[in-house]
Amino acid sequence: MSVDAAANAGTTAVREAHRFDEARLARWLEEHVEGYCGPLAVEQFKGGQSNPTYKLVTPARAYVLRRKPPGPLLKGAHAVEREARILSALGPAGFPVAHVHALCTDDAVIGSWFFVMEMVEGRIFWDATFPGVGRSERAAYFDAMNATIAALHRIDPQAIGLGDYGRPGNYFARQIARWSKQYLEDGDAGRDADMDRLVDWLPAHIPAGDETRIVHGDFRCDNMIFHPTEPRVLAVLDWELSTLGHPLADFAYHAMMFRMPPDIVAGLGGADLAALGIPSEADYLAAYCRRVGRPLISEADYAFYVAFNYFRLAAIFHGIKGRVARGTAASAHARERAASFPKLVALASDSMAACL
Repeated sequence: MSVDAAANAGTTAVREAHRFDEARLARWLEEHVEGYCGPLAVEQFKGGQSNPTYKLVTPARAYVLRRKPPGPLLKGAHAVEREARILSALGPAGFPVAHVHALCTDDAVIGSWFFVMEMVEGRIFWDATFPGVGRSERAAYFDAMNATIAALHRIDPQAIGLGDYGRPGNYFARQIARWSKQYLEDGDAGRDADMDRLVDWLPAHIPAGDETRIVHGDFRCDNMIFHPTEPRVLAVLDWELSTLGHPLADFAYHAMMFRMPPDIVAGLGGADLAALGIPSEADYLAAYCRRVGRPLISEADYAFYVAFNYFRLAAIFHGIKGRVARGTAASAHARERAASFPKLVALASDSMAACL
């Protein structure tokens, strides 16, 4: 198990800052969750989710609770009610997500809004090389991820009641403007000449054609629960960044794993794919296009989608760099993220050059 996996896998005692009245929660569960029967024991998942996540253990079964963090929050942030809504819409549509039992919008119960969903048992892979899986099986796991994101993008948002889940149209233009503004306004993090070029170049080179589908926003191998023994996705997790957007932005973010250095997030950068039994990026893209019924994307357009996603991630890391400079994010993890900013800009610039 890698260091990241050891740090994120499993549960621990509830952290002091995230404790609540467990007896009051138990009474709420009795009233709102069908079939619930205590006594209740509460553990906290180690993973660094921005929404604290807990394992609720009873003699008969376990549940998962996702809540807003306690204390003052930015408007619209940590919207667990949006997560509950999209899970409740996708499940009946046949998409692999955990079943939502109930949503609570009463702060008096545990101190913030939360929802309770089923506990899906299976495997989470924190490393994109899928260690512990035999070479002959790895391609099937990648095919399962590919099929799952393609299935998401084939769903009509209007048909499952999510037509108002985000703003339709002009996704790239709006996202580029948003992240450019954040980058340009954070003087504490400094400027980068290559990032400045991306700010100017990206809005002028958005590929033709506009589409709107449900996008996950953070579709990575470590946000999926796989069957304990089979190459099958049982549930996609962490829908906090989901919205309506362009499906190719969502797919390219997922496919960045092929180029991403493993020291930034779960990535395959520098890995020998053939030796590992993992398909090439080109084959992976072709399989996705085939599944969603679209022509193969041109190299120039695909390079734009990848450049956009590296730019978006670089802007996020630039913001972390600013918080480190201001002393509001002093953890070693934040400093590592800040130090990775130039690498992401370089990767975005490489993709930009491939468009020219």
